[in-house]
Amino acid sequence: MKIFLITLQIVLFSAYSYAQHNISFFVRDADTGDPLPGASFLLPDNGLRTSSDSRGYAGFKDLAAGKQPLQISFVGYHSYLDTVDITGNDTLEISLERAGEEMEELVISSTRSSRTIENIPTRVEFIAGEELEEKANMKPGDIRMVLSESTGIQTQQTSATSGNTSIRIQGLDGRYTQILKDGFPLYSGAASGLGLLQTPPLDLKRIEVIKGSASTLYGGGAIAGLVNLISKEPGNEPELNFHFNGTSAGGLDLNGFYSDRYGKVGITVFAARNSNAAYDPADIDLSAIPRFERYTLNPKLFFYLNDKTKLNIGINSNFENRIGGDLHYIEGERTAGHTYFERNKSERISSQFVLEHDLSSSNTLTVKNSVNHFNRRISVHDYTFDGIQNGSFTELSFAHQSNATEWITGLNVWTDDFREKGVPPGILSRSYTQTIAGAFVQNNTRIKPWMELETGVRADYVVDYGVAFLPRMSVLFKINSGLSSRLGGGFGYKTPNIFTEDTERIQYRNVLPVDADKNKLEKSYGLNADLNYRTAFFDDAVSFSINQLFFYTYLDNPLQLISTGESFSLVNSPGHIDTRGAETNIKLGFRDFKLFLGYTLTDTKLHTDGEFRQNPLTSKHRLNNVLMYELEDKWKIGAEAYYFGKQKLNDGRSGRSYWVTGFMAEKLWEKFSLYINFENFTNTRQTKFESIYTGSITNPVFKDIYAPLDGFVVNGGVKLRL
Repeated sequence: MKIFLITLQIVLFSAYSYAQHNISFFVRDADTGDPLPGASFLLPDNGLRTSSDSRGYAGFKDLAAGKQPLQISFVGYHSYLDTVDITGNDTLEISLERAGEEMEELVISSTRSSRTIENIPTRVEFIAGEELEEKANMKPGDIRMVLSESTGIQTQQTSATSGNTSIRIQGLDGRYTQILKDGFPLYSGAASGLGLLQTPPLDLKRIEVIKGSASTLYGGGAIAGLVNLISKEPGNEPELNFHFNGTSAGGLDLNGFYSDRYGKVGITVFAARNSNAAYDPADIDLSAIPRFERYTLNPKLFFYLNDKTKLNIGINSNFENRIGGDLHYIEGERTAGHTYFERNKSERISSQFVLEHDLSSSNTLTVKNSVNHFNRRISVHDYTFDGIQNGSFTELSFAHQSNATEWITGLNVWTDDFREKGVPPGILSRSYTQTIAGAFVQNNTRIKPWMELETGVRADYVVDYGVAFLPRMSVLFKINSGLSSRLGGGFGYKTPNIFTEDTERIQYRNVLPVDADKNKLEKSYGLNADLNYRTAFFDDAVSFSINQLFFYTYLDNPLQLISTGESFSLVNSPGHIDTRGAETNIKLGFRDFKLFLGYTLTDTKLHTDGEFRQNPLTSKHRLNNVLMYELEDKWKIGAEAYYFGKQKLNDGRSGRSYWVTGFMAEKLWEKFSLYINFENFTNTRQTKFESIYTGSITNPVFKDIYAPLDGFVVNGGVKLRL
């Protein structure tokens, strides 16, 4: 009997020891108490992984009793390392401490998903918070510098005297990148050469960049990628900011932003006046910076109708007059020897309407609409190009969300109508109308705790050009708490029109209209893969992260500008363009210091008639180096150096390689800050390397612009936070 009792006790103890238990966790922000969706949980002893849901809950099932080590990690927070005692079906609350990064940087909208950046298979880069503010110190009147100083992005100047600029991603011309404002396509067609110049950053919450084909998400035009400018929204506290800036080149920027919420109504208002005097550092009597004056007003109303319904209505508007060219002419000395000028007069008014309604806790219906009016007149001394572009974008979408799966489906219609004014008799008008109707469906699924899959397909019917079928797929592998990898690819297309980098350079002079009977859609497919690793050393005193990206894009029948004697035609090349390369981003932090290192390798070639040539105006090698010192709420000091390798030019020559350097310091107080910025203090200028034009000063023929023209410029100002 005694032996039986002892045996029974041993059996019962063993059964208890091997009983299967469940354990749950609720993870939250240590300061605010807000739940943290997407935090990664790891039990290293048995290799089990999971992540918290949208409410901040996570759990493991069927565990043996006993103590086990637990690791929790979340971007922007210190890692959690501890031992948990698994004894029953418990729920433990865990608070994570912030590591100094803003939570709002983790909320990404460009993928149309509600998931955090930790759990998005599509590779998304973002510029937000302090980084966006620091870049705004250098160029508060527009977003060129914000984008151009990012790895893998190049801003290409298309006018030597007026400064018109487009954006290049992964070596492809600007027309292959789609620029959005809050998800609306507002900067295409006739507006593409001025969009970057006419967007101050003060009312932006962040900038999201997807590199590689993204046409499935937003339609044609996103072959190289997309840039989505996300506006600020009203918060719980009122916000009133002013930014005043002046430059040694005669620039003046006056920007203001206000937001507040009054019960069920919110408001944001951004207003700016940006101007510059004509500036000629090379003393060649031609403006490196044109004289311009621009006014911007962007009001927006938010209506929180009830717990399920939200409506916002906004207007984006700006009015600009810029003139570059001969300084004597610009300043009123219009004699026979001083006649060359290039004037751009433009006005933009666009509306934004978004209605979101929660049909249930997991289903959301969204209606979006924008109407865009853009009027642009280009005048040179003996020629005028004048036209009005009216466009619209309407979308109805439905989203279904659950813990493991998310569906987004939708229908949209996009119209683009350009009317050229003042066409002389006998000259073919470049007016056109384009209408595109599309349908899309996207699915995001958590296959395993360590694997997220995103698939999608879009079908667009392009009037006069037929149907474009656009599938895409991306997958995220969470290898461990510090190592992850993303693979993705998709198809894209671009509808032909007369607005390209090449035609912008010649102010569309003698460019024949696009003909739907002769031209066709440019179609592409692209692939990319990246590896992301982050860790910390010495009790989190030193942080280290590296992201390695590889990319490839194949573009069939690219649109090329061909001279036909006295005129120019846009024809689809019988060949293709392929661009391949790699981007490396390294971030190292130690106490109050941060070091950013970036390298871009871009190899872009045009293949035609069995031969190939390098795509012009693309640096094969680029280096980005930025060192920042930041003493919280007291000082920000930064130094930067950017290297641009040689670029192939359209005339067959190669431009020189060069460095651009800068230094910035900002002193902060509670309600305001003062800053000074020494941009390009080594005074790198293309006009120091060579003449930028041939012919006479009265009728110059400009060469490709591959390096800065403005040289060393000092700017400084004050920022008020009231």
